[in-house]
Amino acid sequence: MIIKEFNLGDLVEMKKQHPCGSKIWKVLRTGADIRMECQGCRHQVMIPRSKFVKNMKKVITPEN
Repeated sequence: MIIKEFNLGDLVEMKKQHPCGSKIWKVLRTGADIRMECQGCRHQVMIPRSKFVKNMKKVITPEN
């Protein structure tokens, strides 16, 4: 199993796109659940960490 590393503020690409058409999300909160914000329409969702790790494709760029 590959461990995918991500931090607060990172932009991540998900496998499936949001209904608005964007696949890029910003990580807003980490823990047992991950809160993230769609970069297309600014919609926020909170999903379990296991589902997030399964559906995350890659980290685009960390925020500086």
